[in-house]
Amino acid sequence: MSHQRIAPNVSETSNTLAEALAALRTELELPAGYPADALRDAEAAVSRHALPTQDLTDVPFITIDPASSTDLDQALFIDRSSDGYRVLYAISDVPSFVPPGGALDAETRHRGQTFYAPDGRIPLHPEIISENAGSLLAGQTCGAFVWDFELDAEAEFHKVSVRRASVRSRAKLDYKGVQAQIDAGTADPVLRLLKEVGLKRVELERRRGGASLNMPEQEIVQLPDGGGYRIVAAPSLPVEDWNAQISLMTGMAAARLMLDGKVGILRTMPAPDERSLRHFKRQTGALGKPWSDGISYGEYLRTLDARDPRQLAILHSAGMLFRGAGYTPFDGEVPDSVLQSAIGAPYAHTTAPLRRLIDRFVLVICEALSNGTEIPGWARDALPSLPAIMASSDQLAGKLERLALDTVEAALVMNHIGQEFDALVISGSKPAKNNNGNGNGNGNGSAHGPYGVVQIAEPAITARCDGEMESGTKVRVKLLDADIASRQITFELLR
Repeated sequence: MSHQRIAPNVSETSNTLAEALAALRTELELPAGYPADALRDAEAAVSRHALPTQDLTDVPFITIDPASSTDLDQALFIDRSSDGYRVLYAISDVPSFVPPGGALDAETRHRGQTFYAPDGRIPLHPEIISENAGSLLAGQTCGAFVWDFELDAEAEFHKVSVRRASVRSRAKLDYKGVQAQIDAGTADPVLRLLKEVGLKRVELERRRGGASLNMPEQEIVQLPDGGGYRIVAAPSLPVEDWNAQISLMTGMAAARLMLDGKVGILRTMPAPDERSLRHFKRQTGALGKPWSDGISYGEYLRTLDARDPRQLAILHSAGMLFRGAGYTPFDGEVPDSVLQSAIGAPYAHTTAPLRRLIDRFVLVICEALSNGTEIPGWARDALPSLPAIMASSDQLAGKLERLALDTVEAALVMNHIGQEFDALVISGSKPAKNNNGNGNGNGNGSAHGPYGVVQIAEPAITARCDGEMESGTKVRVKLLDADIASRQITFELLR
């Protein structure tokens, strides 16, 4: 007979959740406060900071980010030209705030990136830089690396340069507001051009065989007045895709500059192997939306609708093909493998220096190559060490995200033990296995026999469920147990 526990009250659950999330920082040995010597470096850098001499503050840049963001890396301006478009893309001049070889430099290399936890983020740089002097806030004059693109009528870039300049954003916009303006036909010319260029860049991605996996995002949201947390799952907005295309274009341009200059570091990813592709193709047929010959992988993924249960299951399966990404440094000789297969072109991280360490080095290298000046020794010397730093940081960030999500999911269902739910099978039956992960859809547990991964609509969670089931089908499940401390959720398949 199945064992069922009595659900705790809401207050007890909230307190247990807060303790479990706080414990994650200790368990994962996440950085705590900034070291005093690194803070002194940051404060000194801000106090003596000098803006670039080239003045582009007359360009009406805008930023588009999630509404709550204050660490703004990128600002955008688009205009028409005689034969296409001109795009100016300003990226925060983080290198000017980080003295090479100092305590701040060392601490950023230790962190690698900004970590996002439900109970607060752990920034790569001190807030005096990341949310103030180095952030491209509206109305603030800032230093930036300004990428200047000349695009043809199809939005393919045929000329690009990058230089340091002073810029001033005119407005801090958010995705929902921009999408509403575009849909209502009230958007400013720059936003209308963002849609126009973005759609054309999507078409170029399709032609080169790139693949965008537009999964519904699961975000942990803290409720007001200490009311706990909620997981919000929603498909991305079209404007997020169009905006991302500008960032992808910049990363592709950075890769081209570095490959031409035979020095730099690329973000690479191998193409899926034939066996994995054959398995995925069989799954698409079984789920009622076959991937036909003659259609590229990326083109097929863009036809999927995450609102359809069976197509959502296909998207989850497609995510298994996006594996093996890494960083490839080179100096003097171009590497044999330079492709980022999901993008369908060589690519480099360069547009998020406030939140990701490696972008700081790529920006400095590209600016020097673009202007025919010497690459700073500190940037060149760091290239061999960056892949290991970023791999370790990415692994830690992924683990934090996974464990935080599992912890909140367990809390969300604590008061629903014994209840039945309609669920969607996003991953069909597989043999059980034991590991050091968790039980919420990641293949953990001591039980033997088949199990799958199911998605519950309300509360919005994804979890493991014991029993034989088929991907893409709707099932009825019963919640047997949930434990916040162990991050375990136990569902039983009913039918």
